[in-house]
Amino acid sequence: MAAAPDFSLQGQLLDRRQRLQAVTSTGHAREAATLLQEVDAALARMERGVYGLCEVCNDPVEPDRLLADPTTRFCLDHMTPSEQKAFEEDLSLAARIQRELLPKTGWRTNSWDLHYHYLPAGVVSGDYCDVVPDGGGGFFFAVGDVTGKGIAASMLMAHIHAMFRTLLSLHIPLAEMMTRASRLFCESTLPTHFATLVCGAASADGHVEICNAGHPPPLWLSAGRTQTLDASGLPVGMFCSQQFTSTRIRLQPDDALVLYTDGALETENERGEDFGLERLSALLALHAAEDCRTLLSSCLQHVTAFGKSADDLTLLAIRRLT
Repeated sequence: MAAAPDFSLQGQLLDRRQRLQAVTSTGHAREAATLLQEVDAALARMERGVYGLCEVCNDPVEPDRLLADPTTRFCLDHMTPSEQKAFEEDLSLAARIQRELLPKTGWRTNSWDLHYHYLPAGVVSGDYCDVVPDGGGGFFFAVGDVTGKGIAASMLMAHIHAMFRTLLSLHIPLAEMMTRASRLFCESTLPTHFATLVCGAASADGHVEICNAGHPPPLWLSAGRTQTLDASGLPVGMFCSQQFTSTRIRLQPDDALVLYTDGALETENERGEDFGLERLSALLALHAAEDCRTLLSSCLQHVTAFGKSADDLTLLAIRRLT
């Protein structure tokens, strides 16, 4: 059965066709003409209602591959040897780039202890995780999850990483940073793309400002209790004009914050039960006295023993030391 028409992909193809027509008279005319034929063929498949179906087996082509290249004609099982080799090289390069974008592990200052686990469901991930010191004993931190899977999702993750690294250099308030990032993401990606995201700024004295764009709530561990810090905005990129607000808290010595992606909550056991927020909160409260590395290792051990997750899983723990 053919997939429903994706007008965002159709628009992307039409835009690509217009650009290719503009260069057919240049020195790259032959290459442009070949690409133009591929675009026209994809548009014709849309008109016939067979777009997104493999031309060999008639099964749906993987959605993330269509997002990355709307002219794709074959599913993974029926790519030509040269296409398979190119795809494997692209996947390997995407994984390498993604690893290079991650912050260093075991980050620690006189005031803070920080650690994270980043577990892609496949070779690459659509999860976003970053930590950036501010030079004054504090730091910016973020965890997010973009739509989709595979290479397309990893490209969006890299896009978000670059946006926030650039916006951090402007030294603007956190809520304004999220607002600008959302507008940039909305204007530079397809309408179907968005990301849930929570970011924050911690200072050496224990104050933490948090802005949450539709992401699962961070968990605040304090005095043996676990408290959720709920979202205050829609996902990033959902609407270009959306605004965000932030929340300010102060962590006491030994308090901790844990951020995570929904891969932790949606880990499913053999009975079809999700691990869920209640189990995660109880688990973190049980291990709240442990340092960040041990806390996350204990958490990950319990989650993976509970069942399997089809989604990427990221955990970030931040503890105030003094």
